[in-house]
Amino acid sequence: MADQTVNDDQPRDGAASTSTTDETRDERGSEIEELRRERDEAQDRLLRTAAEFDNYRKRMDKERRDLAEFAAAGIVTELLPVLDNFERALQAPSAGEPDALRKGVELIHKQMFDLLLKRGVKPVEALGADFDPNIHEAVIHEASDEHRDGEVMQELQRGYRLGERLLRPAMVKVAKRP
Repeated sequence: MADQTVNDDQPRDGAASTSTTDETRDERGSEIEELRRERDEAQDRLLRTAAEFDNYRKRMDKERRDLAEFAAAGIVTELLPVLDNFERALQAPSAGEPDALRKGVELIHKQMFDLLLKRGVKPVEALGADFDPNIHEAVIHEASDEHRDGEVMQELQRGYRLGERLLRPAMVKVAKRP
């Protein structure tokens, strides 16, 4: 008989090959289970993070509303004496001097203006200035020999700033060369 070499790496019968396939299948099954567990954990973390972010957003919205309400309450409290003075002026007998009513309204105007200055509101300088579309709103252009081209001739409505922020532009009449 001829010598036959037997390769030790190859299974000699069908039972050994089935055993290796079962081991490979078990390894893949445990890898799949591990991947599923990791996926489920990642999804759970994602859902928790989304819920935390939603709660954070709601909390920030509430704090923002509360802060705005607090700030509004402060300014409204300071405006109430001005309103009281208007009510007193309206209740005063009208048979008095016409100048007295004007003087009372001027005092209320000064009180209101001082309150706004105290809060950081400042008027926009317009009259005699060069027209600036960032702070002025030109509603009339008028030919003028007495004013330079682009000069603000008249302030129709005062503009205001709060710090560097423009609250309202000044409505102005601007000169143009004839």
